[in-house]
Amino acid sequence: MNVGRAIRLCRSQKSMTQKDLAKSARISVSYLSLIEQNKRDPGISKIRDIALALGIPVSILFFLAAEDSELSGLGSELIGRLASTALTFVHESSKADKTLI
Repeated sequence: MNVGRAIRLCRSQKSMTQKDLAKSARISVSYLSLIEQNKRDPGISKIRDIALALGIPVSILFFLAAEDSELSGLGSELIGRLASTALTFVHESSKADKTLI
């Protein structure tokens, strides 16, 4: 599982800086950077805080963090559809965030 990669992907899809996300998730920018580089493994409560700050469910973050070997039983077509749906959700939630501003 590569949670850091998933967080970075979602953050970039939402056009958020590390500073923006760190502030919203109540963590330091340096800690977020280490998480995104997979040099730190955050606890579930921090992952929840980050997902909340991103405006996405933890389950989508975990799906996007899954390695190919962890999804091997699903079949490539289903994995592709799920990934597309998850990324669409992330992208659409960023549009909704902007309309609330």
